[in-house]
Amino acid sequence: MITTIDITYILISYLGGSIPVGYLLTKYSMGINITRMGSGNIGSTNVGRVAGKKASIITQLLDMSKGLLPVTTYIILSGYNPTDKLIYCIALAAIIGHDFSIFLKFKGGKGVNTTLGASVVFAPIPVFIAVGIYFITKWRFKYVSLSSIMLSISLPVSAYILYGLSPVCIYLMVCCALILITHRQNILRLINHQELLP
Repeated sequence: MITTIDITYILISYLGGSIPVGYLLTKYSMGINITRMGSGNIGSTNVGRVAGKKASIITQLLDMSKGLLPVTTYIILSGYNPTDKLIYCIALAAIIGHDFSIFLKFKGGKGVNTTLGASVVFAPIPVFIAVGIYFITKWRFKYVSLSSIMLSISLPVSAYILYGLSPVCIYLMVCCALILITHRQNILRLINHQELLP
């Protein structure tokens, strides 16, 4: 049974995830609209292209915190139970908020950093494996989008190997699907050899 408190947790997580960090950072520090520059994405990769490495790192850390904070807060207040579906709903709410921000007419980022922040508390091993695969792929092929796609796939795969078809694995399957959805244009550009390098 979903309670009013549960809905409040999820709503707050979504609204926090919806804060368009990259958009706000570039708008108020440089007076530009990041959605009209580079790839048009508000994530750390495009912020780096347009505003530089420092702005990219700040965006990355804050986007991760949008997932990390609501999940950590819930665990501190309620404890962690791997069968507790609410924790996965809270994590997904933050990710969906980032991907489809109410403050940007339900547009947003690709969700990779927010997914990592939301997941690292209760799925640290799959997250660290995925990050390792990200850097290996980036080193070999240079494309951030391809690296992010490989990261997303490795999350549920490693969780399945470690835990079987568990609630954590199912949650990471949904995360993978969201990342692939937000990267659909990148996938087409990769296929057509038109993707942007960082």
